[in-house]
Amino acid sequence: MFIEQLPSSLVEIPKTAMILAAGHGRRMLPLTERIPKPMLVILGKTILDRSIDNLFCVGVTKIIINVSHLASVIVEHVGARKDDRIILSEEELPLETGGGVMNALPHLGKEPFFIINGDSVWVDGMKNTLMHLAEKWNSDHMDALLMLTPTVKAENFDGFGDFFMNQDGVLSRRKEKLVSPFAYMGLSIINPLSFVNTPDGAFSLNWFYNEAIGRERLVGVVHDGLWYHISTPSDLEFARLKFANGHAKNAPFF
Repeated sequence: MFIEQLPSSLVEIPKTAMILAAGHGRRMLPLTERIPKPMLVILGKTILDRSIDNLFCVGVTKIIINVSHLASVIVEHVGARKDDRIILSEEELPLETGGGVMNALPHLGKEPFFIINGDSVWVDGMKNTLMHLAEKWNSDHMDALLMLTPTVKAENFDGFGDFFMNQDGVLSRRKEKLVSPFAYMGLSIINPLSFVNTPDGAFSLNWFYNEAIGRERLVGVVHDGLWYHISTPSDLEFARLKFANGHAKNAPFF
């Protein structure tokens, strides 16, 4: 018998989430000259809507989306959903990922929340991916929990990886000229109470991750499904083909 999805243990799901949608997506040019990267479509659905629907599906009750580059496109699209659970955080000048989160903290509150990159595209494995992340969250032992994929499983990812992980799940950075086994999927849970002494203005969440590494409080969990790295037009086309053919592996003809 095929089991579509294993039941998750009883777990407290964060009720708030942020989707990072303010970037320029320069590596996706020329597609992002007129369309924000999160608004690109895969199998009839925007990347942004995929994340929104996945979050609502697990019980998230408030989603903050930051916008800057071609903001009006996202504002109009989200407005058409007529859903007051979605709040837009507009940035006159891009604040990068960390600055964008800091700017939205009044909406995000003081409880741990999901963060999803605007170009994050995944397919659930045996467990719902967001549930899998939430059931591993523990505020006593972590400031941030990152969903990772083994680089050997990411078909269209040709990078050197992002992190090493010890037996307790604690993460460390890949050093230059080394290859690490895990890539960050752009999907995490973060404790907002850990945002202390942050830089002013625009800064990357990598600053926060490095601070958490120094405290041994950056932790990872390994995804058991699929993840598509969406960075260039060829990456987008690859993902579209995979979704269209049911994510089947390429097989030779005999």
